[in-house]
Amino acid sequence: MITVLLIMQTVSSVADAQELPPRPIVVTVNMAQSLSFGAFSITGTGGSVIIYSDGSRSSTGDIVLLSLGYSFSTAMFDIEANPGTIISILSGPGTEAVLSGDSGGTMTMQVGESSPASPFVISVAPPATTQVLVGGTLTVGDPITNPPGNYSGTFDVIFVQE
Repeated sequence: MITVLLIMQTVSSVADAQELPPRPIVVTVNMAQSLSFGAFSITGTGGSVIIYSDGSRSSTGDIVLLSLGYSFSTAMFDIEANPGTIISILSGPGTEAVLSGDSGGTMTMQVGESSPASPFVISVAPPATTQVLVGGTLTVGDPITNPPGNYSGTFDVIFVQE
């Protein structure tokens, strides 16, 4: 009697493909939330109002923060990029804006810290986005230079893909 022994061997391995090629990031301003400093009063020579990336607010100098129904908030951006993409936010010259008042006067606003902190790594695949919150510092002068009213303007946030 002849016995045939059949041995089957299954080989399984995982093949790794090369990483996705770089692609330009897509940044969208989330209009549901813009940078807002809320209501405050100048009691002397001025100071600053700071919106932190966690959404909290503080002041320096002769500024009193008020809660008159005017909300304060960070700016919100949505970033779409390949996972593993490193993003930095530039600050300094070019990330400053002049805000004009409806009753006259101007104030300077400097782009502040972000959450997640810069630089950060994208961890979700498109079409999912990474939400970035950006604060700022508003420099306020005395009441004659900066009369009460609404101040508005635009500013640039520079996202750099590394």
